[in-house]
Amino acid sequence: MRHALALAARGRGAVEPNPMVGAVVLDAAGAVVGEGWHQRLGGPHAEVYALAAARERARGGTLVVTLEPCCHHGYTPPCTNAVIATGVASVVAAMTDPFPRVAGGGVARLREAGVVVEVGVCEAEARRLNAAYLKLLATGRPWVHLKWAASLDGKTATRTGDSQWISGPESRRRVHELRGAVDAVVVGRGTVEADDPLLTARPPGPRTATRVVLTASGRLPERCRLRETAREVPVLVFTAAGNEPRLAGWAADGAEVLPLPAGDGGLSVDDVLVELGRRRMTHVLVEGGAAVHGAFLDAGAVDELHVFVAPVLIGGAAAPGATGGRGAEKLAQALRLGGMTAEACGADVYLHGPASRPP
Repeated sequence: MRHALALAARGRGAVEPNPMVGAVVLDAAGAVVGEGWHQRLGGPHAEVYALAAARERARGGTLVVTLEPCCHHGYTPPCTNAVIATGVASVVAAMTDPFPRVAGGGVARLREAGVVVEVGVCEAEARRLNAAYLKLLATGRPWVHLKWAASLDGKTATRTGDSQWISGPESRRRVHELRGAVDAVVVGRGTVEADDPLLTARPPGPRTATRVVLTASGRLPERCRLRETAREVPVLVFTAAGNEPRLAGWAADGAEVLPLPAGDGGLSVDDVLVELGRRRMTHVLVEGGAAVHGAFLDAGAVDELHVFVAPVLIGGAAAPGATGGRGAEKLAQALRLGGMTAEACGADVYLHGPASRPP
């Protein structure tokens, strides 16, 4: 099953909003005779690849799969039909699929056909692998990645706003890899004004992320790289209802401008995530700046963190930090990284882990 999970992870960025799935076929003697993974959205599922590789050797054997086989017509025919047709004697699945058109139906169909089914092997690992898929199904909201690069003293720029480059080239390459595997990259007005970012993945990854800008006031530069490339790579601008006229030029140049209700605190993070989830976006990378980071943290909307710490001290009380917003009143309320990993990334240290919300 762990080998099947490793196979499934190869589909990251290419299959969303579908789940990543891997499969291994064992013959009647327990030898591996086929394997596969879901490689692209709309393409054959993992079971189909694995069973095709196994051919007649699958008969009487076992299919090990990271997610319950589907039993409905979607992009492809039901996998349960293919499984039953090969004559495998048993199926071992890490977990059932909560997708409403499956939700235990695949297991029931297999058992009706006389296939022995076991569910729950390495289930926790399978759930971690597809946490974003499960969140989108359960809440209608995407998985939120928060990313920044900072100095050893937690600064993201000097007191004059100079920020390029705190992190080294290896860290920047890792960020481009992240961008190439998500559905959206989110920044605020301040980042657009200060850095004039392009927010694309270079080189391109398996996904082309929509560049998302949050500006409650509707104020953005008249000339910048995001606006100039809006017809080449999608740009979505969220603003407070009534401020759309200020962004008419952006709309004319190809950006999509979407008004949202806004209060004294600006745009609602939840409203933004609901809209991105409605568009079936599964992974969203929030790149800043500090006000945007703080808004997502204050809203309890962060699922995973990516922090690049560079071996440099900037200093200065006026130099900005990575996060703004209200923040925690007490340490017990602080967001913590559960299962954090630390690895060298050139001269920098890359800290990465899921966010653990306090009780």
